Amino acid sequence: MAAATPAGSAQRSEQLAPGVEYRDVDLRTARGVVRAHVVTVDLRDRHVRIGLLHPGKVAARRTVSQLADGQGALAGINGDFFHIAETRPGVAATGSAVGPEIADGHPLKAAVPKGQRFGPALPSGSTTEDVVGVGTDRTARIDRLSLSGSVTTPAGRLKLGGLNQYALPVGSIGAYTSDWGSASRARATCGTDTRRSAPCSKDTYEVTVRNGRVVATSGKPGTGTIPAGTTVLVGREDGARQLRKLTKGQSVRVEHRLVAASGVRYAFAIGGFPVLRNGAPLKGLDAKATAVRTAVGIANGGHRLLLVALDGRPAYRRGLTVAELAAQLKKLGATEGFDLDGGGSSTLVARPRGATRVSVRNHPSDGSERAVPNGIGVFAAG
Repeated sequence: MAAATPAGSAQRSEQLAPGVEYRDVDLRTARGVVRAHVVTVDLRDRHVRIGLLHPGKVAARRTVSQLADGQGALAGINGDFFHIAETRPGVAATGSAVGPEIADGHPLKAAVPKGQRFGPALPSGSTTEDVVGVGTDRTARIDRLSLSGSVTTPAGRLKLGGLNQYALPVGSIGAYTSDWGSASRARATCGTDTRRSAPCSKDTYEVTVRNGRVVATSGKPGTGTIPAGTTVLVGREDGARQLRKLTKGQSVRVEHRLVAASGVRYAFAIGGFPVLRNGAPLKGLDAKATAVRTAVGIANGGHRLLLVALDGRPAYRRGLTVAELAAQLKKLGATEGFDLDGGGSSTLVARPRGATRVSVRNHPSDGSERAVPNGIGVFAAG
């Protein structure tokens, strides 16, 4: 990992490509100095784009370095909070993210219920549907992406309650596609909308749809890779009772999309939660718990993006509270701020000019990189 300059020294900067700069900055707090590693991206430069770093499947994890090198990214940071642990016997953690994901304009997943999320307490008015994204207009924004979907059967239309999620709303039906991966879908029927640790539902059902027709049914969620052109519907409680009405050979049409509250079309989007809007910290930000953190800042009316990861070395591991994070993003020039997964996940990588691989610029607090489900990548042509 690249060495960082001593605390209190002048910030170091390095141009990675036209429109992309890396620097480290010492942030001074009441408890001492915290080192931040920052990649600044000028979205007005047409040779630069922002994209989702992901391992190819929603329920999979890789280190940020692996994701960046695998996709040819110039730089990147870790992304959303994720299903990192599971306490129920026989139920495995899926490793999938909490919030929505869009990669190259394609929606990969929707948000889990608020009570099923991992991460710090959300500020007032925030939900798991909050995202930071870059639209097809190349402008960065904080927005909200909700799932709009349906299952049309011979008996009528059913509402779709989930897309490639590790947790489904109580009484709903979720769709799982080839984007999900091979992880078991059983976890989707555990917990409730308000309590992640609640027992798994005993009233479940699964229907496999291929080429517009039901080809298989099961009394419980399954596992294994889902082929392209196939959708697996998982129901719990009332959703399960609706799916039990379907039989093999019946015609079924499944439709789903992610709808932005702003109406913007996104080329890239990732979950987390907002901490700064219009230059002001949100109400209800935690001001007590400190941690190593990762965040995104938006400046210049959405034309400049700041990717920020704190250093996790012992000298800096005191970190920031979420409230302090919002304040520091503002000091760095951001008018909008968005918090991502922190702690051992916090990682920023960048590829120096002439190098073939990225290097880790901060020091992950676990001593090495943690495998994560997604991240934000910076890509440069030429």
